Amino acid sequence: MTFGTAWGLKFRPTAPIDMATDVFRVLLSPAALSFTATADETLLSAAGRAGIAVPAACRNGVCELCEARLASGDALNTRNQHTIPVTGRLMMCRTHAFSDLELEINAVMAAGDNQPRKFLAKVVDVRSISHDVYCVELQLPRRRELSFHAGQYLSVNLPGTDPCYFSIASSPSDELIELHIQATPEWVSAQKVIDALTSGGEVTVELPHGRACLASAPEKPLLLVAAGTGFAQMKSLVDYLRETSYNKPVKFYWGVRRHEDMYLRSLAQKWQEEWPPFTFLPVVGDDEDNEWSGHHDQLVRAVLASGMNWNNVEVHASGSPTMVYTLMDALVEAGLPQAAFFSDVLEYAPRG
Repeated sequence: MTFGTAWGLKFRPTAPIDMATDVFRVLLSPAALSFTATADETLLSAAGRAGIAVPAACRNGVCELCEARLASGDALNTRNQHTIPVTGRLMMCRTHAFSDLELEINAVMAAGDNQPRKFLAKVVDVRSISHDVYCVELQLPRRRELSFHAGQYLSVNLPGTDPCYFSIASSPSDELIELHIQATPEWVSAQKVIDALTSGGEVTVELPHGRACLASAPEKPLLLVAAGTGFAQMKSLVDYLRETSYNKPVKFYWGVRRHEDMYLRSLAQKWQEEWPPFTFLPVVGDDEDNEWSGHHDQLVRAVLASGMNWNNVEVHASGSPTMVYTLMDALVEAGLPQAAFFSDVLEYAPRG
C-alpha cells in the first residue's frame, strides 16, 4: 500500500506500516502516563484499552473534551485525512498514530493528582452484606465531571464530627459510588455514619483522596493483599483491570479473623472463575481465639510463599498500619523494591 496516495498524507513513512500489527508508544504529558496504539485505532480507544481515563463524550471530535497537542511524532487526523503538525491541536477520538507520539493533555491526571472536591451525594442504597459490614451506594451529581482512579478513597463529612474515610469499592467507570463500611454499635464513628446514611437522603462527601491507586494498567504482574474491609480497595482495582486488556498474573490474598468476616468471598471466587489471570487465596485465622493483631504473621507467611518474582511485581496492600508495614518489611527483605509497594497507609500513617 502506498500511504501517500491511499490516505492523502503529507508524509511518506520511512518504512511500510502494518495498520493492524505495528505498535506505537504514546506518552501523555504532564501525567507521564503511556500506552500503546496501532495505526488502525484511535488514540482515545487505545488509551481506554490501557485503562487511562481521557475525558470524552461524543467520540466524533465535536465535544472537544479529548483535545491534546502533539509534542512529537507523526499522527493522522481521520476527519480530513491530513497529518497533524507538531504543536498542532488534535482530538484523540479522531487521531491515529503513525509513529511513537508525545501528547500534551492537562485533563489526564497522574495517579493521586486529582484534586479533592466536596459533593452532596444522594444515598441510593444501604444494605447489610454480613454480620457487621454494610454496602452503601451513592449517586453524585454530574457524575461524568468527576474523575478518580481505581483504588482511591473518600471522606463522609457529617455535621459536628471529624471526616470518616472509606475506600471506594467501585470502578471509576461505574455510575454509582460503592462503599463497604464495617460498623457495630461499639464502633461509634462508623455506626454514626451508617445511621446517618440510613435515615438521610443526602450526605456530603469529599473525593478523591489517596495516591496508592492505578491511573493505567500496570506493566508488571500484580499482588493484591487485603485485611478485612481492605477488600473494598481491591475490588475497585479488580473491576478496573477487568475493563482493560490487562492479562498479566494477579494474585489476591484476603486475610480475615474468622470465615464469616470474608463478607464477599463468593465474588472473589467468581473473579477467579471468570478471569484467567486472577488467583484468589483466602487466609483465615488459625482458631476462634485468634485476634488477628500484632504482626499478622499468618498472612505475611502466605504471601511470602506465593512464589512470585519479587523483582518483577507490583504490590498493593490495604489494611491496618501494623499489617501493611509488617508485610512491606517482609517483602522488601525478600527482594521487592520498596518503590513497587503501594498502600495508603504509607501516606496517612507514615513512620516517625
